[in-house]
Amino acid sequence: MSEFKYTLSAIGQDSHRFTDENKPLILGGVVFEGSRGMLANSDGDVVLHALTNAVSGLTARNILGAPADELCKKGITDSAVYLQVALDGLKEKNMRLMHISVSIECKTPKISPKVDEMRAKIGELCNVPQDEVGITATTGEELTEFGRGEGIAVLCIVTAIKE
Repeated sequence: MSEFKYTLSAIGQDSHRFTDENKPLILGGVVFEGSRGMLANSDGDVVLHALTNAVSGLTARNILGAPADELCKKGITDSAVYLQVALDGLKEKNMRLMHISVSIECKTPKISPKVDEMRAKIGELCNVPQDEVGITATTGEELTEFGRGEGIAVLCIVTAIKE
């Protein structure tokens, strides 16, 4: 009997406000020097959080919430660890990511100078070729608090194959 392969897609979302604490801004695993960090228990990497939520949509196992809170209590605040927990769930279901699309809404920082570095880092974390990681950014014409500079919102859509 041959195995039937098919693709699945899921969406993830996350947003955070900026903090006044002395905390680095990390987006997609990349540090944005000279920018305020995010208000969060973790490192506040809103891009990896949205990606983790999208992967959770594929596995129907939420990572951001109780599992991430437990990791935070242990001092593990690196969002790449949360993403890895979600990716481990994909392996358990014989799935792998094929494509990642990230849309970022913020006024600051400017995302475009770091897009290639972010694409490379996300591809490395997810074992996806860099040319299968798309990142776009907008201010949304400043219609929301994110576009007005109060924080960052991210939507992420992932496509995976079930093998």
